Amino acid sequence: MKKILTLSLLALAACAQAQSARTPLEQKPLTGFTDASSAKQLKVEQQFDDALSAKRIGATLKELSAYPHHLGSPGGKAVAEKILAKFKSFGLDAHLETYQVLFPTPKTRVLEMTGPTKYVAVLKELPVKEDATSGQPGQLPTYNAWSADGDVTGKLVFVNYGLPEDYDKLADMGINVKGKIVIVKYGKSWRGIKPKVAYEHGAIGCIIYSDPADDGYTQGDVYPKGAFKNEYGVQRGSVMDMVLYPGDPLTPGVGATAAAKRLDRKDATTILKIPVLPISYHDAKPLLAALDGPVAPADWRGALPITYHVGPGKATVHLKLAFNWNMVNAYDVVATIKGSEYPDEWVLRGNHHDGWVNGADDPLSGQSALIEEAKGLGDLLKTGWRPKRTIIYCAWDGEEPGLIGSTEFAEDHDKELQQKAVVYINSDDISKGFYSASGSHALEGFVDEIGESVIDPETGVTVNARKKARQIVNATTVKAKKEIMDSKTPERIGALGSGSDYSSFLQHLGIPTLNIGYGGEGSGGEYHSIFDSYDDFVRFKDPGFVYCLALSKTVGHTVLRMADADLLPFDYRSLSATIDRYAKELVDMTNTLRDNTAMDNQLLKTGEFKLAANPEKHLALPTAKSEVPKIDFSALTTALEQLKKSSANLAAAWSKASTSTADHRELNEELFHAEQQLLSTEGLPRRPWYKHTIYAPGFYTGYGVKTLPGIREAIEQRQWEEAQQQIAIAAKAITQLSQYLDKAAM
Repeated sequence: MKKILTLSLLALAACAQAQSARTPLEQKPLTGFTDASSAKQLKVEQQFDDALSAKRIGATLKELSAYPHHLGSPGGKAVAEKILAKFKSFGLDAHLETYQVLFPTPKTRVLEMTGPTKYVAVLKELPVKEDATSGQPGQLPTYNAWSADGDVTGKLVFVNYGLPEDYDKLADMGINVKGKIVIVKYGKSWRGIKPKVAYEHGAIGCIIYSDPADDGYTQGDVYPKGAFKNEYGVQRGSVMDMVLYPGDPLTPGVGATAAAKRLDRKDATTILKIPVLPISYHDAKPLLAALDGPVAPADWRGALPITYHVGPGKATVHLKLAFNWNMVNAYDVVATIKGSEYPDEWVLRGNHHDGWVNGADDPLSGQSALIEEAKGLGDLLKTGWRPKRTIIYCAWDGEEPGLIGSTEFAEDHDKELQQKAVVYINSDDISKGFYSASGSHALEGFVDEIGESVIDPETGVTVNARKKARQIVNATTVKAKKEIMDSKTPERIGALGSGSDYSSFLQHLGIPTLNIGYGGEGSGGEYHSIFDSYDDFVRFKDPGFVYCLALSKTVGHTVLRMADADLLPFDYRSLSATIDRYAKELVDMTNTLRDNTAMDNQLLKTGEFKLAANPEKHLALPTAKSEVPKIDFSALTTALEQLKKSSANLAAAWSKASTSTADHRELNEELFHAEQQLLSTEGLPRRPWYKHTIYAPGFYTGYGVKTLPGIREAIEQRQWEEAQQQIAIAAKAITQLSQYLDKAAM
């Protein structure tokens, strides 16, 4: 409570600034609307807001989270059918789109330590009486989907979070994991990266556990007393190699319809090659306590009451996993409101409906908000309102195992989506806290304007004002605080990597995309466990469902404005400035890498590393690396200079057009098709499914984004020739966009 009150006072202080104090009704005319149409739009949004109900959102969330509903389960189908019935009851034209997809579930799970002592892992979450659904039948066991079948025995090695740099540290200690089983902590990267990197280093199995330092008793009281992970809690999750391609592993690039041509499972590159299993910290403790070998580096140690060692030693582990590799139906629910003027321009809105277990927060907090938006739109229809553009609401299945439902839909309808989709707007799990948005940077100003139209339920100021207050407080210098306070420019939005259903639309098809949410005050340890429940949600995530309601308003306004704008609110000057910033980062990164390499090689040559080393630790000395050559960024720089001019020209043309009442169909089409100019036909190196030259999930970060990914990752991997090739590819795409914008401005 103290934290909330403090932040509320700070937000109110920030509200004293003129811009922050502005209420939704005091806004200037909306971007893309005339004075008259803006006034009409604000009235429609007020009617929409008035139709929404936090209480009804809570009832929906309770109804849909009443039983487990993972992909392929009876509960999953029932949830899809309930959403379908709700959409129809609101007056929307709704149907199911069904895809046939691969989905493994466990039939054998064995983890035991065979030496120096015997321990058989529990591999089960224990229900608690305070959580009504925690002991239900039909729950998926604790497992990682897309692990390989396997029966392996080997020495155990602890590898921190299992990232590439952790294996570098092991190498410094003279330890390798070839032929061994690794145990790693959840956190610091997407879980699928951990077994992938382990396999690349020769490991034969991977165990992933949640350390209490990260989301257990170190962070607060554990469930059910508090929100954090108790000793038996386990994070289920996918370890599909989604950085190659998401969706059904057997149908890359095409929708998984009954008639689709499928790969043999052994040829599906996104299915892992070693067995992988998640465990609780109850099961991890005896395994880690049995390790000897070097004491783990200080920043590797967790919060279990043991001395963390790395191994290997006497600790030997047997891991046996087998799966049912079944074909199941994925049920996407699709609801349409046909546009009155531009029916072939589509505003798409999506959130997934499948969970690993009951999934109250992930995904049903976002899904219940989406359903409430659809109800609000249905109520508007009853007043005679019709959107200018077609609105399509989508409840995706199979997101948890690998963005399956959305990816198959996008691949199945790829050409039509690239022709008609104006924008895709995504959400996922949310909690109380702060407004956030990431996505296509040409919509940066638009996102900022949306944030001025919604009031934060805890503080009574706009969600923008509250977010800005936090940024001011968190800034580390007085200068930085003042710069934020004085800034009049729109808040920067983040770039999108992966981890939710926006990926296929943006990174494969080049459709403008936004991912919108709230959070920051609902931390806990329930993620992908049996404790992601209604009982947990109402206590710790969003009591009163007021931030779910805020999400409904925020995304509802976003949908309504995109559907009814006279001129679509794209400003490619924001995108130009953003890519320019990314390019400068790459130049600086390359120069720093060059300087560091030269210095390290010099210190090796003069013996400084050897003299500074602790002889008792027997750490291996660094090895000399090839010098970083001169990288020629001139093609990229030239392309960005042209993009700056072209985006300014288009902005001037847009501004001129905004004073006219003429039909802007042609300009609008050019605006929403422009992002596709940034796609490359070749795709990214070693993963051609990803076409976007500006945004992609990182090859070794998974969810985490890499901007200008082809160039950035080549430099990080010291592939200098490839870096130069990727500069040319990115420059070509940016030049193509510039030429397109010049044409649109004419």
